[in-house]
Amino acid sequence: MSGTTSTGTAKKGTIALTVGSKVRVRSASSENESLVSNGTFRGLVSIGGDSSLAIELDGTVAEEKGRTRLIPLNALLALDVLEAAKAEEEKRADPTSPGYFG
Repeated sequence: MSGTTSTGTAKKGTIALTVGSKVRVRSASSENESLVSNGTFRGLVSIGGDSSLAIELDGTVAEEKGRTRLIPLNALLALDVLEAAKAEEEKRADPTSPGYFG
C-alpha cells in the first residue's frame, strides 16, 4: 500500500530568547541539586570569554528580588520561557505604534 499522509503540522515561528522575557532557569548547583532562578531575561554577558545569561530575579525568594544572577551557559540545565517579550525589531515595525511623523 503506497500513499502519502499529511501530518497537518502548522508552520511555527522561530524561537528567540528576547530581552524582557519572563523565564525560569534550572542550572547546575551541587552534585545532587539544581538551582532554580525565576525572573526577567536581561541579556548575555561575557566574562573572561565565557558567556552567561543575566537574569533579574523576581522575588520568588524575598531577599533576592531585584538581584541580577549570572548563569554560565555551561551550567544551564533547562530554560522555560514563561512569557516571551517582543523583539525590538517587531516593536519598531508595529503599525499601531506612532512612527517618526506620527
